Amino acid sequence: MELDIKQIMARLPHRYPMLLVDRVLEMVPGKSIVAIKNVSMNEPFFEGHFPHHPVMPGVLIIEAMAQASALFSFEGDETVNPGDKQIAYYLVGVDGARFRRPVVPGDQLRLEVTADRISRTMCKYTGRATVDGQEVAEAKLMCAIRVLEDA
Repeated sequence: MELDIKQIMARLPHRYPMLLVDRVLEMVPGKSIVAIKNVSMNEPFFEGHFPHHPVMPGVLIIEAMAQASALFSFEGDETVNPGDKQIAYYLVGVDGARFRRPVVPGDQLRLEVTADRISRTMCKYTGRATVDGQEVAEAKLMCAIRVLEDA
């Protein structure tokens, strides 16, 4: 299953400058995803990180993996849609994060995330990011799903 940017935006609440998934190449609902983030010099974070040597912040690579995880975890489940204003899907834990090399403008970040455990309240994942076949980051992620009372 593939998703374009319009389909991604229907499933995630994130918008510019925090939407960090541009396309989904492969998705097995409830199991795994392969998604793409095209890294452009126009990204707002490059203005300050760093003006003389632009590098994508590692925390944003982790965030991109978490956004990708939200896309596949509840696909097809009508009761949970991370894009719903009544639902909050929070990144609540990161373990074993490793950054192997910098991600710079012009790179295409390939996000590969698999589910270790999915429930209606807490989910765990293993994420990996590559550029041109080389691993740039990896981490274990934990996300929580909450229903918002005041939305």
